[in-house]
Amino acid sequence: MIEFEYQVGEPTPNAELSKEWLRNVALSESAEIVSLVYVFCSDAHLLELNQQFLKHDTYTDVICFDDSQGKSIQAEVYISVDRVEENAAVYKVSLTDELHRVMAHALLHCLGYKDKSTNDAMVMRHKEDKALELRPAELIN
Repeated sequence: MIEFEYQVGEPTPNAELSKEWLRNVALSESAEIVSLVYVFCSDAHLLELNQQFLKHDTYTDVICFDDSQGKSIQAEVYISVDRVEENAAVYKVSLTDELHRVMAHALLHCLGYKDKSTNDAMVMRHKEDKALELRPAELIN
C-alpha cells in the first residue's frame, strides 16, 4: 500500500501513476512495498522533525522513518515541498522531476542504499537515475 498525504498543496501529478511507478521501482530491486506513506509538508514542519528526531538544526528535503525488513518496505517519508521547489530551481529541472527524484531517493534508502560517502552517493545517484527512467511518459515533464 502506498499513500500520499498532503499538508501543503498536491505536488504529485497523477497520484495513481506515481504509486504504480514506485511499485515498479521496488520490483526492479526485487522488493515489495508493504506500507509506504509519503507526507508532503513545509520546510518548517520538516525542520521541526529534523530537530526533534534527528537532533539536526538544518533544513532538508526529505526524512525517512524506515521500518523495512529486508526487501519488505515499510516507511513513512516526509518531503519538504518548499525545499524541493528550491532545489528544482537550483538544479534547473522541473518540480515534478525533482519531486520524483526525492521520492525515489527515500525508497532507495529503505532498500539499504546509503549516500554519506562519495562512492555511496554515486551509487545512489545512479539508482535514482534508473528509477526515473522507469516512469511512464505521462509522469515526465
